[in-house]
Amino acid sequence: MAPLARSAAWATGTNPIIRRASAMAETSSRGAIAILAAGALAGGSTVAVVNDQAAEVAGGLIQKWEGTKTVPYKDIVGKWTVCTGETRVKMQRYTLAECRVFLRTAIKSDFGKGVLTCTPQIATTIYQLGAAISVAYNIGVAGYCGSTMARQFKAGDWYAACNAFALWNKAGGVIVTGLVNRRNDEMRACFTMLPPERTLTPKVTG
Repeated sequence: MAPLARSAAWATGTNPIIRRASAMAETSSRGAIAILAAGALAGGSTVAVVNDQAAEVAGGLIQKWEGTKTVPYKDIVGKWTVCTGETRVKMQRYTLAECRVFLRTAIKSDFGKGVLTCTPQIATTIYQLGAAISVAYNIGVAGYCGSTMARQFKAGDWYAACNAFALWNKAGGVIVTGLVNRRNDEMRACFTMLPPERTLTPKVTG
């Protein structure tokens, strides 16, 4: 798959949705920095919390690609699943409200915390963190933390990190169209509001 380049609207800030998100990002950034600073002053190492805007991005991606089913079913690799791609709870019928609680907890605590533990560099972002949580929800925290995505985020080449999402397009060793499409969606989110100073890899156009 060819690397996905940012659109002109992303690069120039002409997209009104992105302009509004910019203000949200500034507020989110201040909050995350305050949390990290408090941990440093206390003499400990603090894992930043997932900001609400990033959680919303992650939730939208996850719900779109996992769907929500209140009764257990087998996924494409035969694993029992319920609600929004949840495999860690008791397999029984749940209400939609219960499914929403599961997803929120998974994003804010479980997968979000795991992503921030191994890639704290993206703690103050909205779209990069949201996209990374969506990927981790699909491939697991261990898979994400050991991936090229995480290594490139830590190295400061976020453009390469976003492109590396495309590598995770297989299930059982076979390329799955749904995973290709999901990775493309997550990559688009990852490239949104990508800081220019984090684009070390030459831009690809066309």
